Amino acid sequence: MSQIDQELTDRIHDEELIAAVARGDRRAFETLYDRYAPAVYGLALRMLRDREVAEEAVQEIFWRIWQRAASFDQRRAFAPWLFGIAHNYCIDELRRRRARPQAVREDEDHPILTTIPDGVDISETAVLAEQRQAVQQALRQLPDEQREALELAYFGGLTQQEIAVRLGNPLGTVKTRMRLGLQKLRALLQGQQLVD
Repeated sequence: MSQIDQELTDRIHDEELIAAVARGDRRAFETLYDRYAPAVYGLALRMLRDREVAEEAVQEIFWRIWQRAASFDQRRAFAPWLFGIAHNYCIDELRRRRARPQAVREDEDHPILTTIPDGVDISETAVLAEQRQAVQQALRQLPDEQREALELAYFGGLTQQEIAVRLGNPLGTVKTRMRLGLQKLRALLQGQQLVD
């Protein structure tokens, strides 16, 4: 691909690309993959804590994007839709792994597991790291109870009922804390123009 083609591709909005993917456009799909695979991998690695499983997750998640492209609602933003699919897949994988226990890996915290994969665009990675830092900073601004419930749900893969049991709180309290936490998080991120 020439530099001019790449610059034109970079200007195409995600929502236009996913509409093209729904029509079977493989090039549009490859562009979305190139844009988002590193971030999806980062999410999968953080949630699943296993490099190989995270790599497999990325492939499965993008396969689902290809299959479900026609169901994308053009009134929504693409990134939250993609990360919703990724998050749900990782939660399902965590539940599958709980059902079939895995051998403990001694090298789970080895630095190689947190390195950036080959072929990752460093500038894009830097932007994603900045966004991740902004989200983490926004999470730290939430009351402890709200942050803990959200982290258990989104990074621990627990259901609201499981969170209630773990924290020893009524289910309604957990639901309220999560709803309020998400509202406050959205307001904080809107101030930084990270969400619509």
